[in-house]
Amino acid sequence: MNKYLISGNSVIAEAAIRAGCQCYFGYPITPQNELTEYMALHLSRKEGCTFIQAESEISAINMVYGASIAGARAMTSSSSPGISLKQEGISYLAACELPAVIVNMMRGGPGLGSISASQSDYFQATRGGGHGDYRTIVLSPASGQELADLTQRAFDLADNYRTPVIILGDGMLGQMMEPVEFHKEAPENLSTKSWALKGAKDRPSKIIKTFTSNPNELEEINWRLFRKYRLIEREEVDYETYMVEDAELIVIAYGIAARIAKGAIKKARAHNLKVGMLRPITLWPFPFKKIQEISKRVQYFFVFEMNMGQMIEDVQLALEGNGEISFYGRPGGVIPTPSEVFRILSRQYYQKGLNR
Repeated sequence: MNKYLISGNSVIAEAAIRAGCQCYFGYPITPQNELTEYMALHLSRKEGCTFIQAESEISAINMVYGASIAGARAMTSSSSPGISLKQEGISYLAACELPAVIVNMMRGGPGLGSISASQSDYFQATRGGGHGDYRTIVLSPASGQELADLTQRAFDLADNYRTPVIILGDGMLGQMMEPVEFHKEAPENLSTKSWALKGAKDRPSKIIKTFTSNPNELEEINWRLFRKYRLIEREEVDYETYMVEDAELIVIAYGIAARIAKGAIKKARAHNLKVGMLRPITLWPFPFKKIQEISKRVQYFFVFEMNMGQMIEDVQLALEGNGEISFYGRPGGVIPTPSEVFRILSRQYYQKGLNR
């Protein structure tokens, strides 16, 4: 298996092409422009595939809607404020049960913010983001290799559950270069979507819509979505544990923050501090049960995010009052170092009397 030294944004694009992405629609915004550039260069050369730089983020997501409804594997990408503009379209995709892959390489906010890496879109991604009762599967890669693997997985999940899937990265992941292997090519049966609108010459016409003036009909749509989300919560939870077996303090972090935290934990272990980590790979569905399991023997939890504390709410829900949570975050695009996080971790460790 060949390895490629390639930037994170380009990894996503190449993995998407290998996963059978047939249509990409985007609009430029830093720090994810390399993804769009890669698609412009490589996807547009593939027979039967379409690349369009749309006139806006709103246009791009609605182009995804049109391609998906016709049965194509379609994706778009943007960063923070651009994703905000796509939210109505994402809600429409969820309501119509249409598969799509949406990449958000997060940057500092709120507002126009900065182009530096941040994790301030956790709420937006994991709570639906747009109007109505819906959810999106949210995948959180922490390395170049996971960018490749989770991009390919995102397309499969989108098709399997007929739902939008969000890849939640950040500007640092998008710009950094690491060696990556691409493990698989697109499946053979991409065109066999029986629900897709491909013309009704030889069959009765189909209608896919989000609007109904009948509240009872809309309620049933919501119940159908709810049942699907419960299935996803049972079947698709993913996480990584690191040195948790004997840990007295558990760090919970995701994405690039987890990479930083892992360096801090290595320093902690070198100082005989029993610190471990749980890293959610799926931010929705969130690994509630695993955290509950750990809380049966560990009392202290440390949430680390590059924001003002958003995932901490899900950790609180998971613990149900059975653990003590502390938090450290750096918002606005500030990227802390492992040494900085180690200092905070060690202070927490000693303050809680764990150095006995």
